[in-house]
Amino acid sequence: MNHADNFPNHVAIIMDGNGRWAKKRNRQRTDGHAKGAAVAIDIVLCAKKVNIKYLTLFAFSAENWNRPKREIALILSLVENHLKNKATELKENGIRFKTIGNLGDLPKSTVDLIDTVSDMTSGCTNMVFTLAISYGGRQEIRAAAEKYKNSGNPIGFDSYIQSAFLPDPDLLIRTGGEKRISNFMLYGLAYTELYFLDKYWPDFSCEDLKAAIKEYKLRKRRFGDLI
Repeated sequence: MNHADNFPNHVAIIMDGNGRWAKKRNRQRTDGHAKGAAVAIDIVLCAKKVNIKYLTLFAFSAENWNRPKREIALILSLVENHLKNKATELKENGIRFKTIGNLGDLPKSTVDLIDTVSDMTSGCTNMVFTLAISYGGRQEIRAAAEKYKNSGNPIGFDSYIQSAFLPDPDLLIRTGGEKRISNFMLYGLAYTELYFLDKYWPDFSCEDLKAAIKEYKLRKRRFGDLI
């Protein structure tokens, strides 16, 4: 337990269902992504208000590069626009912005903005908001293994994991009705509590986040022990 009242220190979220949300409303998939991006910012601010110390959002996977180029371009433009528009608000709320993933795959404009917002918020201490972008859990482990092998260091493999600056997630939330972890933070999820809900990400709210935390607080985490 991280808090005296069994409160999750690190919440990770797989934001799933943008396309299906749009299809259900006879709208373009792009509308679902736009709505989902706006919800993501709301949830970041909500997480800070309810005293979550680490929030990680899975925005774009390594496998998502297989999607149509137009959809990829829209998702990345949404990331840029929201980062640009909300950077000051993140800083004012004491929220530090970080990323995990292969930034080398991203357009230079996206990487430059990520670097700018990361630097701008580097001194913030209220919460760490991490965006997983061009990210894959297996890829993260493979990269760490390669670095470890080349280091000649017989100890300390964990330090080569890209997300090593984060504590392991206490709670993983996945929206959209699917019940899998989809190559997300495989190394850190060993003892994470999983919470799935059918609601599509664009309909996810601060109240849904609070409900997931409430459910988490009812669980007893044993980490392999008997108590």
